[in-house]
Amino acid sequence: MDKAAITADLVSRLICRAVSAVGGTTRQARGARRLARGGPPPGDHNFFRGGPLTVYDGQTRAAIAALGSEVDAGCATRAWEAALRATWRGTPVWVHGDIASGNLLVRGGRLHAVIDFGCSGAGDPACDTAIAWTFLSGEARRVFRSLLPFDEATWARGRGWALWKALIVLVDALDNDPQDAILTKRVIDEVLAEHEACGAL
Repeated sequence: MDKAAITADLVSRLICRAVSAVGGTTRQARGARRLARGGPPPGDHNFFRGGPLTVYDGQTRAAIAALGSEVDAGCATRAWEAALRATWRGTPVWVHGDIASGNLLVRGGRLHAVIDFGCSGAGDPACDTAIAWTFLSGEARRVFRSLLPFDEATWARGRGWALWKALIVLVDALDNDPQDAILTKRVIDEVLAEHEACGAL
């Protein structure tokens, strides 16, 4: 694909299609949403994707403590606790569980396939929004958010998923992968900045 043709709008729309195709946020996916009622619930088999963030509460708080001055511990804790408060009470939908750039195949400027369903299950779609902070930024993130019919609580939980993963990755990356540490800290900064801008739920 020609890099010159890659715009914030295009990237956001491609990823939005991936999330919609899995989570049933489009008219074409309503059948899949009904089928999700019999789908596997979150658990060890899919790292609890689609489940409550409380599963990772201890791990997240331990990472914040271990990172010390590497992150704004107070802000990280506030963002995490806001995500925990934003409890999901909806009907389970299919979640992919690992919507990432490496799992989206593009051909001719269109989403061609979504691959790697090893973390899929039926539950809360918030986990599939984490790519808004792990891959998108600026205008691309704004477009992505505008295209999905999620409330602020869902986006708060999505920030929680992105924050959890970035924090635990950073703990190891600081010692073993300096370049990844830089990228991961950027994700954390983006999540925390948006949390502060959105205010408490």
